[in-house]
Amino acid sequence: MAVLGIGQVRIHSGGASRDEAMREAADILESAGAVTGRYFDAMQQREQAVSTYMGNELAIPHGTNETKDEILASGLSVVRYDGGVDWDGNPVSFVIGIAGKGDEHLDILSQIALLFSDEDDVARLKAASTPEELYELLASVNA
Repeated sequence: MAVLGIGQVRIHSGGASRDEAMREAADILESAGAVTGRYFDAMQQREQAVSTYMGNELAIPHGTNETKDEILASGLSVVRYDGGVDWDGNPVSFVIGIAGKGDEHLDILSQIALLFSDEDDVARLKAASTPEELYELLASVNA
């Protein structure tokens, strides 16, 4: 099963607070059937322990190991905020919610890290004008 569907990719012209962005990431994952309604709390617990800001305008909120029961299936949510998100003082444009069943989150994380390690790739992701375009650029995570 694909971890990312077209309905899990959004682009907003404005910005959001960190908690609003995390809530949206969790809601998308819940709508996709990947997590329970308690996953947002799990994301907040993780964030309090260690920031999920990754650099290159990317944050990857996800739950803690103790909250694995809230994950029903592996999934991703991708939201680009063109107005930016202040992630504990760091500028973020991309918020990628991650739910990984078992050890799958490690594979998913490494795919995302690869995509965002290259500045040209990040520039392409920022230039995508529709969720469909953005999805096409990210579809390799389903491989």
